[in-house]
Amino acid sequence: MTRPFSVRNLLLALFIILLLLLTFLLVWNADVTLSLFQAAQAGTLSLQRIRNEIAAFNLGQGLPVTPVAIRTSPLDSMVQVYVPEGVFQMGDGVTGDGRDSPAHPVYLDAFWMDQVEVTNTMYETCVRAGGCSEPTPGVNPFYGKWIYRDHPVVYVSWEQAGAYCQWAGRRLPTEAEWEKAARGTDGRSYPWGNEPPNPSLANFSETMIHEAVSAYRYPLGASPYGVLNMSGNVREWVADWFAADYYQYSPNANPLGPTSGLERSLRSGSYNESWKGIAIYHRYNHDPKSPGLSRGFRCAQSAE
Repeated sequence: MTRPFSVRNLLLALFIILLLLLTFLLVWNADVTLSLFQAAQAGTLSLQRIRNEIAAFNLGQGLPVTPVAIRTSPLDSMVQVYVPEGVFQMGDGVTGDGRDSPAHPVYLDAFWMDQVEVTNTMYETCVRAGGCSEPTPGVNPFYGKWIYRDHPVVYVSWEQAGAYCQWAGRRLPTEAEWEKAARGTDGRSYPWGNEPPNPSLANFSETMIHEAVSAYRYPLGASPYGVLNMSGNVREWVADWFAADYYQYSPNANPLGPTSGLERSLRSGSYNESWKGIAIYHRYNHDPKSPGLSRGFRCAQSAE
């Protein structure tokens, strides 16, 4: 004779289901679990830090914009978003006494931009295929570890970033391409608009995370074209040589940067930067042979 399914048994079944679901979420997001555990060990864990980690997922919310067009790269499964041709405002300010100024109109041909930073999983595919060298073996604490599979690959030099993009059939974006993909055509200061950053929009100093997170987090911080993490998380190598006064003489159509230099440009700012440092017009520079913990990249491709 079959025993009736009591309310007690039903509650027990629901509890087991919830426990399994929680276990799955903790394992799938083991990077977050480990980060919070390490913060607890260091005595820096707070309720606000936990709230900031949760806010980064923008739970129940998708991209606030619809990309013009998207496609997926066959080699590394990177989603690429389309950026149409046209003019946008590059730089900030009206004077020419800083690396970010003056603001000036720039025309760009259409191109495709990687929706996210190149991840550890993607880069590892290139290494296995023989197209890339490992990102600073013995020093990189994230590469080759499953829990960091979706984190942006870091500790890559400018040359390594370029080699990956070439293997994937793409290239590093120019500074101008990077800024347009992040900014759109309305001259905004951040990918999402002019609202100052907060922990639901970007990974920067005030999130208190103090390290890179998954390249797929912060969908609410998407750019007008649907590109993610263009402010904060990691600085990103771009193709150009760096010159602080480049905007004084750069061409107004498809600028490629100076013809030579000592350092290469980077964009985005990282998890360590302030709200000012992750403004999308802000320019960084570094020795191209020097990898670092907060330096990654994404690729671009000219439209056919």
